Amino acid sequence: MQQATNNTREQFANSPDLKTERMNAIMGALDARTLTSTQALNSASIQCGMKVILLDNAGLYKSLWAAA
Repeated sequence: MQQATNNTREQFANSPDLKTERMNAIMGALDARTLTSTQALNSASIQCGMKVILLDNAGLYKSLWAAA
C-alpha cells in the first residue's frame, strides 16, 4: 500500500517487492490447492460432499440438462 501511494503506476509495477509478493501468492494458492485436492482424493466423505454441492447447490445437472 505504501509503495502504491508513494510511486507512479509504472514504478509500482516494476517493484521487485511486487514480483516477490505475486510469486508468494501463486505458490500459496498452489500449496492450498494441492492440500485440498489431496484431502479430497483421500476421503470418500469429502468426495460425496462435493457431489452434493455440485448437484444440489451449484445446479450442475440442471444446468447441463437445460443446455442440452
